Amino acid sequence: MDIKQAIQATKRPPRRNPRRPPNPRSFVSAWSEDERFGNERSKAFVLIFRTTGCRWAATSGCSFCGYSNDTCADVRPEDLTAQLDKAMERYKGEPVVKIYTSGSFLDDEEVPPAIRDAVAGRFAEKGCRRLIAESLPGFVTKERIGALKDSLGGGEFEVALGLESSSDLILQNSINKPFRFNDFAAAASIARKEKARVRTYIVIKPPFLTERDALEDAVSSAEAADHFSDVISFNPINVQRGTLVEWLWKRRTYRSPWLWSVVEVLSRSPKNVTRVSSPSGGGRERGAHNCGECDESVLKCIEDFSLTQDEKAL
Repeated sequence: MDIKQAIQATKRPPRRNPRRPPNPRSFVSAWSEDERFGNERSKAFVLIFRTTGCRWAATSGCSFCGYSNDTCADVRPEDLTAQLDKAMERYKGEPVVKIYTSGSFLDDEEVPPAIRDAVAGRFAEKGCRRLIAESLPGFVTKERIGALKDSLGGGEFEVALGLESSSDLILQNSINKPFRFNDFAAAASIARKEKARVRTYIVIKPPFLTERDALEDAVSSAEAADHFSDVISFNPINVQRGTLVEWLWKRRTYRSPWLWSVVEVLSRSPKNVTRVSSPSGGGRERGAHNCGECDESVLKCIEDFSLTQDEKAL
């Protein structure tokens, strides 16, 4: 059994309340959080749209990704507009806006171009100075980046690419990504040429790697992605429902990374880019954690470093 077959065998449909199906006109969640903007601590508005989700997840998917739990099969453009209307009521003019869709913001089938332009334009009108959105590399084109930048006016666009690892072997056999490092490099180069920023996601401890191997892969991946990135975001695995990683975790054959590994990766990664980490589920059994005694203080140090880039925090 290869990893694609294993993912399909362990994947289960999202748990839905039959009396309360997901509402296609309501976004998943929205909140405000601290964010580094320029060289200062600032605020970011985070919005998770409810969309049809990632195309790759629908056919195969990555070994650790459970974001398909937040999707809806029948979201129409007018539903996305309704979600945007509700989100604007929550937006308080934070200079940074982060858009998540459980898939790719630049995928025309998931988010039509007119909706993308409306999102960028409306947030820009209300104070957004940098829009950050995720995409698979294959959807990054000159035309899509250019249209978003036009809608943002003088604001910045930052495309977040989930590279996860620079090792094609790990991408194929541990993560099951639908692309390879050269595809990431090509997409990042397009974005840079169009004067967009690039945020590169690198995962810490995908399945089938030891703690040390995972740590070394994260560091070497950051070194490989350094040339293409403005920000490198290290994402320690958080065990999500309905994934191959959860199947392994329940059988005690997988442990989320130690917070000490996150600290070491941040310390050893290239220093000419902004390095950040916000461990999802940090300090809990499913997320990056130590023994429990120091988790809270280590997480605070990771947060402080991510916001200030002050090495003393580590």
